[in-house]
Amino acid sequence: MKIICIGRNYAEHARELNNPVPEKPVFFMKPDSAILVKNKPFFLPEFSHEIHHEVELVIRINRLGKNIERKFASRYYHEITVGIDFTARDLQRECKKQGNPWEIAKGFDGSAVMGRFIPLSELANQKEIQFRLDVNGKTVQNGKSSDMIFSIDQIIEYVSAFVTLKIGDIIYTGTPEGVGPVKMNDRLEAFIEDKKLLDFLVK
Repeated sequence: MKIICIGRNYAEHARELNNPVPEKPVFFMKPDSAILVKNKPFFLPEFSHEIHHEVELVIRINRLGKNIERKFASRYYHEITVGIDFTARDLQRECKKQGNPWEIAKGFDGSAVMGRFIPLSELANQKEIQFRLDVNGKTVQNGKSSDMIFSIDQIIEYVSAFVTLKIGDIIYTGTPEGVGPVKMNDRLEAFIEDKKLLDFLVK
């Protein structure tokens, strides 16, 4: 099972981190040991002093596919949730400065938090999926799928040209603006529309 993450998929988020807006999807992977589910607490790692939250829409692949055309991409997923792509921003900054890969800033244990999956059919408007993250009861990130630079179907088309998608693979589709640090005892709640799909504590 692969965890595929899309970077810089919302223009305002790219700008807030002073990154260029990409012309093609940017993707990287996390190991399966990064997964954190069932609202288990996230434990702050000792190797970073700047862990940032990034809330994202997450889909799960339901059939085997390679070189999937965009017009057929919707056949390859039927469930969605919200997730947190935790990022060790200080490590990422240092890796970028040195021109090194930055998997250690993205792929550490517990860095891929996933909520409860729901059928896409439960959503009133699948073309404009609203989602948000609340930290300690205050909304800090608010997004909608229509603001993505690359749609879910475009992402599937692009990624599947390079790697075969298998049943159970997970795709994090990018985060909107408003990323920021978390601290001990923060409570993170994430929603799609009015459905709370994620609720956990930082320890």
